Amino acid sequence: MRLPRLKAPLHLTTAYYHCVSRVVDRRFVLGDDEKIRFLQLVRFYERFCKVRVVAYCLMSNHFHLLIEVPKQPDELPSEAWLIEHVRRCYGPNTAFALEVNLAQTRKQAGEEAAQKLLAGWFARMWDVSAFMKILKQRFTQWFNKNSKRRGTLWEDRFRSMIVESGAALGTMSAYIDLNPVRAGMVKDPADYRWSSYGAAMGGNKAARQGLQVVVDTILNGGPMETTSEENEAPKKPKPTRGTSWLEQYRVWMFGSTEEIKDVHSRRVLRKGLTPEKVQAVLKNGGKVRRWEMLRCRLRYMTGGGALGTKAFVEDIFQSERWRFSEKRQEGARSMRGGDSMWSGLRTLRSPRWNSG
Repeated sequence: MRLPRLKAPLHLTTAYYHCVSRVVDRRFVLGDDEKIRFLQLVRFYERFCKVRVVAYCLMSNHFHLLIEVPKQPDELPSEAWLIEHVRRCYGPNTAFALEVNLAQTRKQAGEEAAQKLLAGWFARMWDVSAFMKILKQRFTQWFNKNSKRRGTLWEDRFRSMIVESGAALGTMSAYIDLNPVRAGMVKDPADYRWSSYGAAMGGNKAARQGLQVVVDTILNGGPMETTSEENEAPKKPKPTRGTSWLEQYRVWMFGSTEEIKDVHSRRVLRKGLTPEKVQAVLKNGGKVRRWEMLRCRLRYMTGGGALGTKAFVEDIFQSERWRFSEKRQEGARSMRGGDSMWSGLRTLRSPRWNSG
């Protein structure tokens, strides 16, 4: 039996999730037209579902989304608010159909049935699973119709990781935007239009707004709100205030202030280290910077369960204690290379680190 998806503890007012999904058989079917349509659906459903994609990367056979999910309000908005929200998102016809449906349901089945109908609409909001489900379903419907095919498009249910704000969020965002560099498609992530950084460099408003969230959380620092008394603050290299926020993000991605000069000139960057070379350096006791590790494929970033400070990961471990063996005493797992490399960041699981 498949376990329910790992979700952020309920006391957090905002959660971040790194979500990954692959095309069935990992076929390379996502071309420019498909990516354009996918992004259109992302922007539409993030608005309706009350979430925000702060970073993304669309590849030819899979995608990465870093999603900000506010906690559902303790007291749900009114029926009038929902109808107006549907009107803004779907248009007047859908809003009118909802009003009629609610009126008929009340008349035929009573208030309880009407409230159940309303609950179904609200269940699609403030939830990462609902957002991903409707996004993948709608894109599959469009793709199948456009390609004259039938059947599933995606390999399996999407994978997700909970990500703490601050250093962890910046690290994950950088890992996502460096995907095309790791794949050897471009030398500079600014040259890849189907990523949040590439789109932001091209002037895309939504991509810029998302990355500004990442930069703000890096600069302002601090983990997400928690009831834990202890909270380790990671020692993270912050971008320099006073420069443009895109330059600040570039500094964060590459961990070197001289990279600021490359925002407009797009000077060719040095090639990233291969996983084999990184492993050899670590084995010999040498040091590798976190930013060089991010240019390698890391299972930590897709299969680690959660990414953040020790206190943050322990908080998630305790809230989901039933998932793990009774023999396991601690939730936080150190990442290969030591705390000095990862600035104190930990994961909930220790997956195979140098592939995928």
